[in-house]
Amino acid sequence: MAETVTPAAQDDTPPPTSTRRERTGWYFYDWANSAFQTTVITVFLGPFLTSVAKIAAGCELGASDCTGYVYPLGIKVAAGSYYPYLISLSVLLTVFVLPVIGAIADRSLHKKRLLAGAAFTGAGATMGMLFVTGDRYLLGGALFMVANISFGAAIVVYNSFLPQLGGPDERDAISSRGWALGYLGGGLLLALNLVAVQSFDNGTPERTLDLARWSIVSAGLWWAAFTLVPLRWLREHPTAAALAAGGRGNVLTDGFRQLGRTLREVKAYPLTLFFLLAFLVYNDGIQTVITLASVYGTEELRLGQSTLIVTILLVQFLAFGGALGLGALAGRIGAWKTVLLSLVLWTAVIVAAFRLPAEAPLPFMVLGAGIGLVLGGSQALSRSLFSQLIPAGKEGEYYGFYEISDKGTSWLGPAAFGLVFQLTSSYRVGLVSLLIFFVVGFLLLLAVPMRRAIVAAGNTPPRVL
Repeated sequence: MAETVTPAAQDDTPPPTSTRRERTGWYFYDWANSAFQTTVITVFLGPFLTSVAKIAAGCELGASDCTGYVYPLGIKVAAGSYYPYLISLSVLLTVFVLPVIGAIADRSLHKKRLLAGAAFTGAGATMGMLFVTGDRYLLGGALFMVANISFGAAIVVYNSFLPQLGGPDERDAISSRGWALGYLGGGLLLALNLVAVQSFDNGTPERTLDLARWSIVSAGLWWAAFTLVPLRWLREHPTAAALAAGGRGNVLTDGFRQLGRTLREVKAYPLTLFFLLAFLVYNDGIQTVITLASVYGTEELRLGQSTLIVTILLVQFLAFGGALGLGALAGRIGAWKTVLLSLVLWTAVIVAAFRLPAEAPLPFMVLGAGIGLVLGGSQALSRSLFSQLIPAGKEGEYYGFYEISDKGTSWLGPAAFGLVFQLTSSYRVGLVSLLIFFVVGFLLLLAVPMRRAIVAAGNTPPRVL
């Protein structure tokens, strides 16, 4: 059906232009929000909420072999599965929230206000973790849900600026620079938290939990403070629909109506949907590795928190170079081929992680270095590839669908991981289930005719794919 779509009117649209200041402002939101992804999601929150849930289950703080249960809303849940299940629940809510946020962004003359509202809500919820003490696992879970959904909503609005910052041949480089700066910012805050942990941790479980709590709070402060930079330097790029409305009407109700029209019309772009399916599958695997790496390290490999922080810090700084390096490679062989190569490397990472010995910090750090080299590039180039497949004027809505499976909101991987743990009490066995996400995702992405898909969406393909 896509072959019958003739978006010739869009072909005459000149490539978007932006200033260096504006692009730098856009990069800085990656710097701001990466603190949440790195310090909170990747390192501290999993072990922190798992420990709080274990306290609520009657376990002694610091006991790694306790298999107690908690009962949120009367449902029996293993304390070790509480955090993975929270991640899965958050995506069920984002399925409804994020596309609506995107539709509202496309109809709004003030996208920066939407970015501010979502970012500051998420940052506030993150800082609220200060009050998650004792056995308050329900409060911690609720704050995480608010923060994670707000995080995704802000990313939807943020990503919708990308197609308006550069032409088809520029977006891979723009997206890669944003990811690279994000890893640098996230790594810097993590380094500061590492210094705090090393300086003030006296080895008691109580002190370790307190330091984790304050590290999470610091990420909320970082996120809020640096969001002020893009809010000042970015320019509004209202869509044709927003300009036609001229601020009249209700943006919320108009956004819902526009989303309904898009859902009815999206079948005209089956190749865009096919790419989104491929991304959903392989990104599910990537996000599960990122989100549950710290839990795997503490609970299965019995590594200390300092080892985990050093490893994730290593990942962050290598990912800075990896994002720029794969971005440069994409400029030579194309983003599509580069992402396919990264998925082969991700498969090797999973196999290596399964074979890691317990209580061995060095092999874990070496594996982290490998992850860092492929992580940033695979994510940055997936984002820019998708920007080529979006019909003009619907960037927010389509990035709403995209974000459902991005940035920690994937659900199949964490659900499988949590279920396998509940059945086997082994995180190592759960890790094996992630291989299928990378293999199937690779095959699906390989089957996407990218150049034809870009033309069918009414866009001009880049020189190399």
